[in-house]
Amino acid sequence: MGHHWEQRDEATVEASVEEVWEAIATGPGIDSWFMGRNEVDPGPDGAVRTTMGTFTMGSAITEWEPPHRFAYRGTDSPDGRFVAFEYLIEGRDQGSTVLRLVSSGFLPGDDWEDEFEAMRLGGAMYFATLVAYLDHFAGRTGRPVTVSGPPVTDWPTAWAELHRALGLSDSPRVGDPVQATVPGLPSIEGVVDFANPHATGIRTPDALYRFVRGYFGSIVLGHHIFAHDDTDTTQTWQAWLNGLSA
Repeated sequence: MGHHWEQRDEATVEASVEEVWEAIATGPGIDSWFMGRNEVDPGPDGAVRTTMGTFTMGSAITEWEPPHRFAYRGTDSPDGRFVAFEYLIEGRDQGSTVLRLVSSGFLPGDDWEDEFEAMRLGGAMYFATLVAYLDHFAGRTGRPVTVSGPPVTDWPTAWAELHRALGLSDSPRVGDPVQATVPGLPSIEGVVDFANPHATGIRTPDALYRFVRGYFGSIVLGHHIFAHDDTDTTQTWQAWLNGLSA
């Protein structure tokens, strides 16, 4: 039977209209808050490509009105599945900006509820990450670190273990202080800035750390590092994730 869905989000951010456009409509900007590596071929006939490992998701740009409106839609699969995004940007007095996002799509089949719930919770995390980026790191380019852990068969146990490894309670709340140690990396000192049943976010002075219950049954790290150090930490995070399930 399937399910057509739509989600609307809105926030006022402490960034200029131009900074918001840069964040949503350029590859380096999207890298600074979204998953994977991103490329944007600009213009009304352009495209957006997001690469995770060996998989690349392509989307056609459907609206291109810089710096106020940007929309793109993924290719429809044979069963009708698709996802689309539309961003609306409106300037406010004293340099702030209203950002609106409309996400929509279609999920095929009769068992769409679980996938929709995962998409809803994951989408909330990514919008919150975009807002955090614009409020705290606007104009800076983040280096993405994306790592997937081993398959998870017991999510409550795995999620609790992750939180303990980060020095958090089993049910962290926004505002909780964080001081965590990952072998081989500098100490992570910051605050929980996002939490729901499928995602936990930590903000530090030079990074946004994101831990997500992945769609394909593993914990996924989607970090954005704003420090000037360009050391590749992928293998270090991979070893840490693997160790959680050892």
